[in-house]
Parts: sequence; C-alpha cells; structure tokens
Amino acid sequence: MVPVNGVRLIDRLLGQLAKQDLNRVIIVVGYKGKELHDYIVSQYGQKLTADCSLLFAENPVYDKTNNIYSLAIVKDKLQEDDTLLIESDLIFSDRIIPMIVENPYPNLALVAKYESWMDGTMVRLDEERNIVNFISKDAFDYQDAGSYYKTVNIYKLSRQFSQQKYVPFLEAYTKAVGNNEYYENVLRIISLLNNHDMKALPIGQEKWYEIDDKQDLDIAEALFANEKDVIRKYYGRYGGFWRFPQMLDFCYLVNPYFPSRRMKDELRANFDTLLTEYPSGMKVNTLIASKCFGVSESYIVPGNGAAELIKVLMESTAGRTGFVRPTFEEYPNRFDKESQVTYVPENDDYRYTADDLMTFFEDKDIRQLMLINPDNPSGNFIPKADVVRLAQWCEERAIRLVVDESFVDFSEDYATNSLLSDDILEGNPHMAVMKSISKSYGVPGLRLGILASADRELIVRMKKEVSIWNLNSFAEFFMQIYNKHEKDYWRACDKFVKERADFEQKLRAVPFFRVMPSQANYFLCEVLPPYTAQEIVIYMLKQHNILTRDCSAKPGLHPDKQYMRIAVRNHEDNTRLVEGLKELVK
Repeated sequence: MVPVNGVRLIDRLLGQLAKQDLNRVIIVVGYKGKELHDYIVSQYGQKLTADCSLLFAENPVYDKTNNIYSLAIVKDKLQEDDTLLIESDLIFSDRIIPMIVENPYPNLALVAKYESWMDGTMVRLDEERNIVNFISKDAFDYQDAGSYYKTVNIYKLSRQFSQQKYVPFLEAYTKAVGNNEYYENVLRIISLLNNHDMKALPIGQEKWYEIDDKQDLDIAEALFANEKDVIRKYYGRYGGFWRFPQMLDFCYLVNPYFPSRRMKDELRANFDTLLTEYPSGMKVNTLIASKCFGVSESYIVPGNGAAELIKVLMESTAGRTGFVRPTFEEYPNRFDKESQVTYVPENDDYRYTADDLMTFFEDKDIRQLMLINPDNPSGNFIPKADVVRLAQWCEERAIRLVVDESFVDFSEDYATNSLLSDDILEGNPHMAVMKSISKSYGVPGLRLGILASADRELIVRMKKEVSIWNLNSFAEFFMQIYNKHEKDYWRACDKFVKERADFEQKLRAVPFFRVMPSQANYFLCEVLPPYTAQEIVIYMLKQHNILTRDCSAKPGLHPDKQYMRIAVRNHEDNTRLVEGLKELVK
C-alpha cells in the first residue's frame, strides 16, 4: 500500500499483471489484511480483467511466521497452474514481467548482478545460467561478491515443478525446520541436488528496487520518477549515486584514473585500523598536508572537503567580492547579492583573460576577487604567469585574490600550473589558494580539501574556525601515503589529458552539441535544436541510465540558450555516453 510517486505498489503491480494472459491473481495478506482486501475490491472488484479473477488468502499468524508459511498457505494453488511468484515490496519496470513470461524455460528466477545496495538471497550460476546454489545472508562472503547475483524475488514455477519438487520439499522443510523461514531455502536445497531444475534470467539494465525502509523508498521514487520530477529528484541528492543500480554519473567531476590500484590496495590493507582508530588533530594533519602538497605548515590548513573551508573563508570576509559568472555557485551563495560584483564574459564561449578581469574590476570597490581556474562550468583557463600577474595587481589594491585550482591538474601543463609553492605564496601574501582534493585525486568520499596562503593571520583564523578533528582517518592516511604514489598520479593526469582530447573530438561529432574548449575534466556544451537540455538529460537517464547535467539555469549563462556540462570519465564510460547520444540522433 506504500505510494511511490503517488502510485501505490499494489496498483502498479496489478496494472502490470493486467497486461498478461492470466487466469487468476492470488494475494496472500497478513498485516492489515482487511484494509488491503477492501481497498483492492473497491478499486478492481472481484476481477483484474474479464478473464482474470482476484482471490485472497490470509496468513493469520503473519507476526509469528515468515514468507515460507505465507506461500505454504497457497501450495494447493501452486500445483494447479504454472505460477508467477512475486514479492509485494518490489517496484520494477514494465518490461520485467513480459521478460520472464515470454522466456521458454519453465522454471525461472529473475536475477541482477550483485551491487553494494542489495541485501537478501544471492545465487551462483554456472555457464548455462543454471542456479547451482542459493547463498543465504549468513553464508554471504564479500570475497566472492563478484560472482553473486541477487534474486529479484520474481519467479516462474511450472505446475510440474511445483507438484513433483517444490511443494513436497516445502512440506518436508516446514515440518523439519518450522514456519519462521524463507521459501528460498527450499529452492536452495533443490539446487544442491544438482539437477538444474531452476534457471536464472539476468535482467541486465532493467530498473527494479526492493523497498524495505524509507531510504529505499526515497531511492525508488528517484528511479521511477516521471519526467517532470526526475531531474529534481536526482539533482537534489548531491551524490550518493552508488546506491543506484549501474548508473553512470556524468555530473561526477573527478579523475577517472586515480587513485591507482596499488594505492587502493594500501588503503584496503589498513582499513580495519583506520575504521577503528581516531584520526589526528589539526596540528598533525597540518604537518601531513604540508608534506603532501609541498607548502609550509604555517601556510596551509586542511579541511573536511573544500566546502568546509569555503564556508569559513567566505563568511569571514568583509566588503564586496568580485565574481566571474558562470561559476561554481558555492562561493557566491555565501554572500547576499548586494555584496557581489559580477563579471560575465561577452562572448559565446565564456572565455576571459587576466586582463579582462583587471579592466572590469579596475573601478569597482571590491575587497576580494574570486577566480576558479579552470572555471566551472566553462572550462576557461588563465595561464599561471597571468594569474600571478593578476595577484600582483590585486596586491597593489589591497584586494585578496582567492584562486580555486581544484581542476588545475587536468590542464595540459598540469605539472607546472599549480600555485601551491612557498615562493608564489610569499610573493603574493594577499592571495589564498583553495584546492578540493576530491576532484583531481579522485577521492570525493574522503572529504578532503586544503587552503594555502602566506597570510598567516588568515590561516590562524581559519584553523580556529574549523573543528580540531575535522578530518577522518582515511583522509589523513591518504595524505600520509600519497607521496610514494605520486608518480602514478602524474601518469594518471597524462592519461586523462589524452582521453579528454579524444572525448572532445567525439562530442563535437554530435550534431546538437556546440562544444566549448576546456582545460578541466568537463565540457560546457550549448544544446542546439531540435532538443532542449532537459530532453537530453531525461532521455539519457531513462533510456541509458546515464545522469548528465542541465546547466541552462546557471547564473551567467545566456538565458535564451540551452547548456549541458558533460564530465570526462574513462574511455569505456565516455564511449557509452556517445553511443547513447548517437541513438538520440537517429
């Protein structure tokens, strides 16, 4: 009876079953069974269709038994017909039921490749998709998870199988073990006989979800949202998309080639210790950050992601701040509009130089200038020498220049473009350099960022504002071991630059995209007719399970044009995106 996007699970399921050639639908009820019965009868009467009756069976001891008893209540019905067995807490695409009905095998279990969000019964398959074992929760081994499939809890059972195998084993099992068990246990015993009665049918990319709690419901509402709500429900999550089955996230702005496998292995090897031990405080983490990023301890403060440092820095700034738009809105969101002075490049590609900024802000009364370099979402990049020249211009005018270089290691001269050095910071004490380690280092789950400046008073104030234990042990350990993996990091950056060039060429071949040059790990694309950005985002999500970003409403972009920001992932993922776009072209 739980509504998902306004439609109750039972109504969705009965609507899907009504499209099939069925003789009857039997609903086993327990908790609030009368309410469910009365609701269904009020909506459908005694028949789902002209040829399909609606019947009910009651489990009066639902609170003392499990689903094996609920199924045993209708064991006689199982032996009268071929049967679809469907759990009541599922939501799935309309293609799922025809998939199992139309398959020629008489005894089938729908399965999905195991993912971290899944819970419950797992199975193992042989090369011919025979189910050779059912894996209970107690027997689950994470070392073998790559070979597991999760049962979707939709089965097709032939009358013969129910008569000769399943029901006899069901009766013997409940007699020996009791009724507070799962009916999958009977299938597991049958599978151990090695007679291959039950085949598995992997559902591939088809969407489904099992709703056990309010978090599951929240995810299901995003997965099965209608076109009006789907973008809002996904964008409003701001991450956590690893819970969504096999979805590719092209809003995800991180290095696809780092950390290396060797570095991940070292993190895994120390997982138990890092999970169960306290991290160090600010003093020690400052020392480690200094070693990791090559900046003096008195010039650097580590943060719980750049977001923590952005909040403290922006909210402690007096006077007006200059911004370039379009940009990363986390910075201007910390100010009221009266405190913002905004420069918008007057060209179609949103390109600008250090000279453009100096000319525009020459006569503006600002105390701080914010520069994201490369910029987000435009990908515009100002060379290092010009940024230093801009910093000197700001120094002469007592303007603090804040440079966010979170994406600088994706630029073509990545090895020499960073401002993180004592010489540069000391030569420009009015400059502060922000860097999100999530982006170029590919570790957003660690929540790690740094701010560096030769303005010691600023650094001391920042350290007082953030928590003494603002970093977790995993982030601390990452900085501790990074330097011995540094060569792998620069190799990853080199590989990325080459992949971006290849991806750019492929995107430029898409006729409804005008791709702007970028030195970051994303491209800003103007969407051309006949499509809108929203139409493309919905199509890619619904048809290809790929999440992309509609930037059309971002401040600073032309209000009468359509824009998307496309992240750069690895070659396989980028190819999958382009192939999906090509299908839209067709």
